[in-house]
Amino acid sequence: MLILGIDTATPQVSVAVGGHEGVLASTQSLRGRQHAEVLTPAIEFTCRQARIELSEISVVAVDLGPGLYTGLRVGVAAAKAMAHALRVPMIGVSSLDLLAFPVRFSNRLIAAVVDARRGELFSAFYRQVPGGVQRLSEQHVATPDDVASELLATGEDCLLVGDGGLRYREVFEGLTKVEIVDAGLAHPSAASLVQLAHAQALREQFVKPWDLQPLYLRKPDAEINWTTREAG
Repeated sequence: MLILGIDTATPQVSVAVGGHEGVLASTQSLRGRQHAEVLTPAIEFTCRQARIELSEISVVAVDLGPGLYTGLRVGVAAAKAMAHALRVPMIGVSSLDLLAFPVRFSNRLIAAVVDARRGELFSAFYRQVPGGVQRLSEQHVATPDDVASELLATGEDCLLVGDGGLRYREVFEGLTKVEIVDAGLAHPSAASLVQLAHAQALREQFVKPWDLQPLYLRKPDAEINWTTREAG
């Protein structure tokens, strides 16, 4: 079983290929909002590095968000089109789950935070469990101050992972029990996506392409601005 993982939920575009042998190849590119321009060449390059043909892919996995609206649309649309063309099932994984997964060996509370722009964060809390992490809270939108208050209220040592922690470092650095994970793990990874999707694929937790929907958590900026203009 070969899985193609596509992640465009944040400014980073990430692609990986893997299966029961682990991740065979992965590519990351951080070029602002050029998701559409970067994604197809990244898929082609990753397949070449893995020495496989696209026709060998048996599952397409995609980051469902939350994240940047335009990036999510590009990644989910491309993943759906590819799954439809290859006639293979899909698996969707949350971007916050993907952020928490690489730090799964920590026994501290894990807070995954994605920069949602407009002074807000997408966030959720996690705890280490055998084989990975378990989400403890709903994925939600909050201000950095609100997330800081939530962390303080737990009274626990915590790892803060994601670009949201780096963007609002000044809010979290004063919290004595909180460690901000460095920039190397600031964005969701398609390599983690392939690993998590492989476990779901073994349990046959597939989704039909037409049933898979992005997780936005809030309306896109353009829709919010239009609603504000109408109200005015």
